[in-house]
Amino acid sequence: MDDPDTPATPPTPQRARREAKTWDKAKRLVRLQDLLKTRPYSTAELARKLEVGPRSIQRDMEVLGTMDVGLERDERGHYFIHLKADLPRPAETLAAYAALRLAHHHAPALANHYRHALDYLSRALPDHIRHTLNASVRDTGAAQFAERQMEQVALAWVDRRVLSFDYQRPNGLLERGNELCVYFIEISRTNLAPYVIGLERRHRNKIRTFKLSRMQNLQLLPGSYDPDPKFDPRDFLSDAWGVIGGAQTIKVLVRFAPEAAYRVIEGGFPNAREVRRDRFVDMEFSAGTDSKGFPLELMPFLLSWGPRAEVLGPPHVRAHWLQELRETLRRYDTPGPQEPEL
Repeated sequence: MDDPDTPATPPTPQRARREAKTWDKAKRLVRLQDLLKTRPYSTAELARKLEVGPRSIQRDMEVLGTMDVGLERDERGHYFIHLKADLPRPAETLAAYAALRLAHHHAPALANHYRHALDYLSRALPDHIRHTLNASVRDTGAAQFAERQMEQVALAWVDRRVLSFDYQRPNGLLERGNELCVYFIEISRTNLAPYVIGLERRHRNKIRTFKLSRMQNLQLLPGSYDPDPKFDPRDFLSDAWGVIGGAQTIKVLVRFAPEAAYRVIEGGFPNAREVRRDRFVDMEFSAGTDSKGFPLELMPFLLSWGPRAEVLGPPHVRAHWLQELRETLRRYDTPGPQEPEL
């Protein structure tokens, strides 16, 4: 029997290397299970992600296959783990599928992620439905737009790691060395592009919103962060028309002409309140503003109504709306090459 007061014999270098290798393999198996629960992966994809050789991944798959974790292979030979948890009801699955399919067909970003998620959802439905759903999803051949950024952002959020990156601002300037604690991911209703929201701690130390496709040179920093328990995405985005929220909110008064009144009365517009109705309809919209106090994301919606909507106030929003219309008229209200002048 060992004497508890006797110091333990330090491990030999060979034993230390074996223990380290065993520990690395155990961590890799855990990481593999987490990955394979999200979507199917090829051996090559897993090898690149975990920075090991394909043969190491194949041996890991053999181990996982003996562990009764639900490891399966799809028709392409890609590995995935079939979750044994209760699946959502058919109506819930179809609702989620329809929303994802909308994003997949109308946005260039995350095409592969959407397609894999759609495939995963379809497994919860009967064969005759799954066949039709799968046939409705076409491979657009789109570039992997924002997909690497989403991988890094998701990993940072899951592991609570600070994300370092450079950011291409809309004015063309490159903002270097941002450090972000991820709080939320949102798809903009105006362009269906993915954005990440979080505490940017290096430059401004405030909650900011970044478009994934403009993020460059992403890296995970050592250490971790604690999420802010007071951050509520519902409050932050309560007046957002896209993803700009959490800052100053203004109210914009808009008068809709009679030919547009029926659409306005039907409702469905976020952050809207009816003020007056006769033949015209006056609506008050709440909208988040940019750093200059302007409701940037609301303006395309207002301009989309053309002459059927008039911005009544506040004055700086009305002035911008009028300027946009006058600039359109100045550019295009000229006779074409074969059009007679009136």
